Amino acid sequence: MELGKSGQPLLLTMIFATGCVLSALALIYAKHESRKLFVELEQLTAERDELNIEWGQLQIEQSTWATHARIERVAQEELSLARPESTEIYVIERQ
Repeated sequence: MELGKSGQPLLLTMIFATGCVLSALALIYAKHESRKLFVELEQLTAERDELNIEWGQLQIEQSTWATHARIERVAQEELSLARPESTEIYVIERQ
């Protein structure tokens, strides 16, 4: 099929129009994916912030549970342990 001089501009116009439509569709798809990824990023950022807050609370709780005063109180009250008198402490030196 041979196209004359009058058929070439129409064919080129159709090719360029198809290219523009495909380019527009690709742009729409890329923008949609970008928005989806941005929403996911925001959700993950919020989750990270919540986990950081929980981590800080757990660190505070751990430091509270591990204070010397609390350990000594639990040892005395719950385990019935007592601090030894100085006469009951023996130092063994290494030779």
